[in-house]
Order: sequence, then structure tokens, then C-alpha cells
Amino acid sequence: MEIEMCIRGLMLDPATNMPIIVLKDVNSDAVLPIWVGVFEANAIALEIEKTSPPRPMTHDLLKNVIAGLGAVVDRIVITELRNDTFYACIWATRAGEPLCIDARPSDAIALAMRTDAPIYVDESVLASSKVATGGTGRITGDDLRRWLEGLNDDDLGRYRM
Repeated sequence: MEIEMCIRGLMLDPATNMPIIVLKDVNSDAVLPIWVGVFEANAIALEIEKTSPPRPMTHDLLKNVIAGLGAVVDRIVITELRNDTFYACIWATRAGEPLCIDARPSDAIALAMRTDAPIYVDESVLASSKVATGGTGRITGDDLRRWLEGLNDDDLGRYRM
């Protein structure tokens, strides 16, 4: 089963200073933190802030190529968590045929934001992420989850790199 998520915010991991996309279940308080690269976080931050760069970014190019090929992005799904790595699929339709395009979650999310496509997480990913560590060894996944769930809008603030 797929769970619809929304972007709750972007922040920096307090232990590693790596960007984190915080996804939140639209029907509950469950959150899913996903550590991403700096460039992907910046692409998402620009879209959150509705800032247009002077030239198209890679995710804008991908959106234009998909549209140019006559396809429509239907949704993105974070499909798997394996060895502390998230996997995603961009679901698109072309000529009535469904397409699943393998992608990094950060790229899929950046594209979803540009195409107004919904973001989903497979429920097995959400369940397994509850026992995963943040990759730091110093903070457990449950510790981070409790901390993230307790954040308010002022805590998240505006994302800066």
C-alpha cells in the first residue's frame, strides 16, 4: 500500500550537517526523513520558495523532456529502503501506457514539485525506516523521528545552504 506524503520541510542534520527532506504523512503525524545531497536539496528549496533560476536546472530539463515525449508524471513513489539507501520510481503515462522510471528519491521529489505530482511512500518503507538509524551511529531512527515530530514551523525555518 502507498501512503501519500507532503514535504514538511528541509533542514540540516544536526549531527552531520547534511540536508534532510522531511516528508509527512498527509493523514497522520508520521514523518520520514531522507538525507539528500546539497545540489538536490537546493533544487527542492528553490521550488519550495518558488524561485526561478535564470536557466533551467536539471529537474526542469527532465520535466521538459518528459512533456516533450508526450508523457505525464502521475506520481512518485519511494519504493524501497535497502542498506540505508532509499529507492524511488517516477510513475508516468505515455500514450495510455504506464511507465516506471527508476530515480533517486531527491530527484523524484524535485520533479514531483515541478509537475505538481503527488508523493507517495510504500508503507513497508515507512515501517522499516522506523528501525533504521540516521546513518550517523549517534542518533537512533526513533530518536530522530521523535525530534522531527516535535518540530513546529518556526523550528524548520527557511532552508539555507
